[in-house]
Amino acid sequence: MRFSRSEKCDTIGSEIRGDYVFKITINQVEKSKDEEIVINCHEISDEVLELVGRLKRTGSRLPGELDGETYMINTGDIYYIESVDNKTFICCQKNVYESRKKLYELEELTLGTKLFRCSKSMILNIGKIRSVSASLNGRFEARLQNDEVVIISRQYVPELKKKLGM
Repeated sequence: MRFSRSEKCDTIGSEIRGDYVFKITINQVEKSKDEEIVINCHEISDEVLELVGRLKRTGSRLPGELDGETYMINTGDIYYIESVDNKTFICCQKNVYESRKKLYELEELTLGTKLFRCSKSMILNIGKIRSVSASLNGRFEARLQNDEVVIISRQYVPELKKKLGM
């Protein structure tokens, strides 16, 4: 990727994603003007919609409760979200928070992030995976950075492979 700089416009080479090649241009505007992101595309493809989702969720946070207080948790700090006995827990490195939302609601809120559904009862942060290995019956095991091991159900293994570039 090449980077060329001018006073008002930065063009940052070309990005290749799958069969798509697109140019990234950054225009610096005056403080009095609104900041905006414009996407020029030939068609509104799944890739374009995924990009829009990621842009909307940049810096996204989820509410979680701990010791009677509500905290806003950055999605990047989450190792996994698990549903147990009709309760939903957000597991981070040091704390486990309880969420009032259902797992499917949290899944919708985290679309476009590194979090993805890995089983009927869990959403996993692929950014926290240290290693993966095949397990029984087509399932995978993921060892996380905190040394916990979680199971990826076989129906979610293809998505995991795609996300990890395997």
